Amino acid sequence: MDLFPVIAPYDLGHLAVSDGNSLYWESVGSPSGIPIVYLHGGPGSGCTLDVRRFFDPRVFRAVLFDQRGCGRSTPGADDPTTDLSTNTTGNLIADIESLREHLGIDKWVVAGVSFGVTLGLAYAQAHPDRVIGMALGAITSGAREEVDWIIRDMRRIFPREWERFVEPVPEDERDGNLAATYARLLTHPDTAVREHAALRWCEWEDTHVSLVPGWTPDPRYSDPTFRMVFARLVTHYWANDHFLIEKQLHDNMNRLDGIPAILVHGRYDVSGPLDIAWEISRRWESSRLVVVDDAGHGGGSFISQLVEAINSFAEIAAAHSGDSVERKA
Repeated sequence: MDLFPVIAPYDLGHLAVSDGNSLYWESVGSPSGIPIVYLHGGPGSGCTLDVRRFFDPRVFRAVLFDQRGCGRSTPGADDPTTDLSTNTTGNLIADIESLREHLGIDKWVVAGVSFGVTLGLAYAQAHPDRVIGMALGAITSGAREEVDWIIRDMRRIFPREWERFVEPVPEDERDGNLAATYARLLTHPDTAVREHAALRWCEWEDTHVSLVPGWTPDPRYSDPTFRMVFARLVTHYWANDHFLIEKQLHDNMNRLDGIPAILVHGRYDVSGPLDIAWEISRRWESSRLVVVDDAGHGGGSFISQLVEAINSFAEIAAAHSGDSVERKA
């Protein structure tokens, strides 16, 4: 399925939430369409313009927003003085609810990718009565073993690149919590130390997604501001186990019983091996797992499959809300 045409928001704004944070949000598509919220990855990636093209504008009222500290939300995590102590999964869930209430939406479909999946699962488990269905891609659950796999175990696949990755880390700390050490380096009083750490972190991020066919480097990592925002937020969450109890999302999958979901995952996703998606799908009877054979953590036909999953919820959501949605040819 091709992406939909480029579209401008019909409404946008900033929403003040707790702890001095202001979230940028925008709505695209039809004001009377089926509500759907998109949760971006990272944490810290922000919503790109292309995300607007994931949703049929004749059918959906798509809500996109930049999570705390990133994108057009303020304050930005690129400033080393920005306090991240209240940037937690629990507060992101509260932010989503604040946005839903602000926009006067009763229930919505939840879509997300990568960290957006972890956040989406945590949100849906906290507020299952607000979720019509879910379309999730590049499945993650925030478990410590998933983080350990990325920042330590994958050196078996990329040994040379891993040595470059740990180069900024003091040798006596390389067997410890690498994310926590990086988080400290990213707030170092020396600007050069901070920028070097952000560069090395983002080089590793680009490396461990590189096995997907047709991979090219992510151009966003050439932007020093984006690098710093992304690196600070990822290391903050990873150092703190995503602010979740270990296996919390797995153990609470029963809260999602009856919520329909499509899980899209790439066969070549080395960053998040397929067993993560497989285990979630086994615990979620109302979900369906779609394995994309030519994709990794994105790439190939991953986006097409995710867009197809999103749009498959049009009829389900319409029936759920009692509305009829006309799908034009």
